[in-house]
Amino acid sequence: MVAENYKEVMGKVQRACERSGRDAGEVTLIAVSKTKPVSMIREAMEAGARVFGENKAQELCEKYEELPKDLHWHMIGHLQRNKVKYLVERAELIHSVDSLRLAEEISKEAMKKQVTVKILIEVNVAEEESKYGVRLEEAEELIRAAALLPNICICGLMTIAPCVEDPEENRPIFRSLKKLAVDIKMKNIDNVHMGVLSMGMTGDYEVAIEEGATMVRVGTGIFGERNYEG
Repeated sequence: MVAENYKEVMGKVQRACERSGRDAGEVTLIAVSKTKPVSMIREAMEAGARVFGENKAQELCEKYEELPKDLHWHMIGHLQRNKVKYLVERAELIHSVDSLRLAEEISKEAMKKQVTVKILIEVNVAEEESKYGVRLEEAEELIRAAALLPNICICGLMTIAPCVEDPEENRPIFRSLKKLAVDIKMKNIDNVHMGVLSMGMTGDYEVAIEEGATMVRVGTGIFGERNYEG
């Protein structure tokens, strides 16, 4: 079932790219495997999945150790500073950097391990109380400050749009994040690249792609509704 779901989502990604005149190679599908057992991840792998997203550092680390090393792990959930040390050598990209203190901790741990960590700045475009991320108008200040830190590379932006019935409602959210990325890119800030736009989830990833997403995070659409403990 997981393999079929993955292929179906990939087909929808392809069609969304076609509708918006984009190359499907520009969009990375992140299979969000949080709370899902390794057996289900292996099913997705059989369908071609190689990029997985986790919300918790401990779970990412456990799966990283158990599964083949050719997989790409992304940290997409809120990250506590005391967990950073576990991720700097395991997560290919940290999507959820929402404060300078967190960026400083990533930089510190990256220096210790002599690696460069790729990060995205999380922006709370919709300004939802329940969501993490900086406000649109605060994003540039955080980007400029974080860009000065050693051993990190700012690769783009991430947002979590509201949970809505009609995905069209989130189109302005995605459009706003894309506009911010374009504005930042034009400022040519050292160590800042705006090539990655991580936006769109199971309910709205097609709209996100139409508005410029380069990474979409799909969990339920691939693994189903139930949260399996494992």
